[in-house]
Amino acid sequence: MSYLPYALAGWLFMIGLYGIVTSRHLVHLVVCLSVMQSSTYVFFLAVGYREGASAPIFKDYPLGKPAVDRRQRDRDGAAPRARDRDLEARRHRRSRRAEAEAAMTALVPLLVAIPLIVAALLVAAAQRIHPLVANVTAAAVAATVTVLAVLLIFRTSHAPIDYWFGGWHPRHGIAIGIAFHVEPLGAGVAAATGALATAALLFSLEYFAEHVQPYFHALMLIFLAAMIGFSLSGDLFNMFVFFELMSIIGFGLTGYRIERRSVLQGALNFGVTNTIAAFLIMFGIGLLYGRTGALNLQQIGETLRHRQPDGLVVVAFTVLAVGFLVKAGAFPFHFWLSDAYAVAPIPVCVLFSGVMSDLGLHGLARVYWDAFSGTLGGHDEAVKGVLLVVGCLSALVGAGMAFLQASLKRMMAFVTIAHIGAGLIGIALLSARGLAGATVYMVADGLVRGALFLAVGVIMYGLGNPNELRVFGRGRGMPVAAIVLLVGAVTTAAVPPFGPFVGRTLISQSAPGIVTAVLVVSGALGAAALLRASARIFLGLGDRRDPLLVAPPTGEDEDEGEERPIGLGLLLRLPAILLLAAGLGLAFATGLADRAALHTLRGAKPPPLPSLSQHVTTASVAYGVLSGVLALGLAAFGLYPRRLRLPGGRFAAPLLAGAKAVHDGVPGEYVAWLTFGAAAIGAALALLIR
Repeated sequence: MSYLPYALAGWLFMIGLYGIVTSRHLVHLVVCLSVMQSSTYVFFLAVGYREGASAPIFKDYPLGKPAVDRRQRDRDGAAPRARDRDLEARRHRRSRRAEAEAAMTALVPLLVAIPLIVAALLVAAAQRIHPLVANVTAAAVAATVTVLAVLLIFRTSHAPIDYWFGGWHPRHGIAIGIAFHVEPLGAGVAAATGALATAALLFSLEYFAEHVQPYFHALMLIFLAAMIGFSLSGDLFNMFVFFELMSIIGFGLTGYRIERRSVLQGALNFGVTNTIAAFLIMFGIGLLYGRTGALNLQQIGETLRHRQPDGLVVVAFTVLAVGFLVKAGAFPFHFWLSDAYAVAPIPVCVLFSGVMSDLGLHGLARVYWDAFSGTLGGHDEAVKGVLLVVGCLSALVGAGMAFLQASLKRMMAFVTIAHIGAGLIGIALLSARGLAGATVYMVADGLVRGALFLAVGVIMYGLGNPNELRVFGRGRGMPVAAIVLLVGAVTTAAVPPFGPFVGRTLISQSAPGIVTAVLVVSGALGAAALLRASARIFLGLGDRRDPLLVAPPTGEDEDEGEERPIGLGLLLRLPAILLLAAGLGLAFATGLADRAALHTLRGAKPPPLPSLSQHVTTASVAYGVLSGVLALGLAAFGLYPRRLRLPGGRFAAPLLAGAKAVHDGVPGEYVAWLTFGAAAIGAALALLIR
């Protein structure tokens, strides 16, 4: 058994190497490259998977006490037998508790190992198994991972888990080994990732039928493992490794229909911008390692805590923040996101919008609070101001561009950008309440966005096109898609009392008044776009032509198949309903969010679970209702723009034309915007932190 980890890693490596040598297809090549890269992770996971691989961080692993000799104790006049029995019972209870904790800790590496191993098996047997079998297997694995992550949420609600691979525990305050740091926030993100992956794979059973090979399902499982590994990683370099794996798989999944020109362009834009983001993150890691000699996030934080932030620290934080903001799709790094989401298959879009973009914000929050909060704490107003500006611009630009889209996929892409801006605002507040609000908002809203993308997939499956003008009034026989799209649209406006409303309420309670206004307007604009599209598709309301809307590039609106009968199967409808219900129900998990926030804020002891009524005020309800009413008014204007002319249209026309023009799909221009954004953020931080 001692050679099993080496044999398993070598087997995965040889499978990937053989596939690369024999590959004649881009997607197959990406899968094989990912399998080769996964062999390293499986090696560490397998070697480290043994009893005693967890320990409190920055503490020497406690050695077991030697057994007490009963005869010697009796000779020395020990306690009576009754006390002995009592001590034995206590020792037995402690032993059982320790065994239960060890068993729960052993689940941590399985969240990543199981998807990687099954993905390798699917690649090895790709020519011998039916796509349906591969799809069911992948969905079962994703569901299993979801259950394990949910168990870890409750296990870490009182204290986080640090899993040290290979038993390389910290010694004398120095962390050398690789660790997974599992706290409620990371476990919650992992659970949401698993739920979204399960829904997407179940949806794929009927959406794709037999048009995809098992390589697609292997990519989805590796993508799942990469996102979970990123959310649980306790050191910067490991986060970078999973960031890279996530990006590589994302390129392949975006370009799965590589024979289409628009798909190739979207995958190329994704690849170019995210590769630059990876370089920036790697550069920041190098700077921090040169200054602190550490890669573990908490050790970096302890080293920097007693130092003033000099130029190197500011540059390191800037490039790391920009790298994660590119992955999140925040303004002005968002251009790649709309191109990639518009051409990726619907099951892939569910993961992209529901969790991948949010992971960029998760990485930013982890890096700031664990590594930089100690040294930048005296300049928190500077960091807060810069991130608030980026968050507000992202929310407004994303919502405004969503209102200008005719394609539902591009519309959802820009809605995602707007909601990323709202989540970034919560993180930028640098407070426990703001971080708790961002946690609830990102998880709940991510599930709702996943449900909305599945509803868009149902429309594409039944009507053959996601363009609201081209399928005008043809969705009357699709009640489930209509309900999901309408309820999801209202939910994205943060109308009470559902999950996104509670998250946005927590954010607005800690935000200045102007920021609250930005949240209300951006939420209303994004919801109005979805309500307008729903009214056109399902009710046949509004004008059939709208010059205000952006026409998608040629070939982008084409679906994987032709128009199909309206009678849709259960597997196309059920995942969307379940995701929407989960997103709406997270309003009642604010206590766990507070615990997650306080664990992230340097491991503070969590308070008792607060009730929902403690967070909801009359003002927050009024803001939510105002956002909903404003969304209805804007949707009515969008349906009849020629009848409801508003003043100032002559001045708004050049602005709208410019906004449409900059989203032209040219990678060079996107890189120029990325460079400008990085320089602006760096200059602002350098001037404000002196």
